[in-house]
Amino acid sequence: MKNNYFNSFRWKRSWIIIALVLFTGIWFLFFDTYSLMTKFQLERQKNELIERTEQFQKQAEELDKKIDALNNDPDLIERIAREDYGMRKPDETVYKIQTIE
Repeated sequence: MKNNYFNSFRWKRSWIIIALVLFTGIWFLFFDTYSLMTKFQLERQKNELIERTEQFQKQAEELDKKIDALNNDPDLIERIAREDYGMRKPDETVYKIQTIE
């Protein structure tokens, strides 16, 4: 009878240990501050921010090129003034043609 008691105690103890291991594993996978879920979410956010930063850098480079072109090309400034703002030289007559689409 003594043997059965110890065997059942070992059996219960092993189930308790398995339950504790499972609980701590689930805790660290999903609920802990540094869980794997949190790490995956933070990694995804980091990649999105890196992509956005690269896009903004490309936009900044394009704007720098436009600024350089405006500073160095007076013909471009004149074209923009005529097309976008409807400006003209004092002796000119401007005719606007509307197209039907």
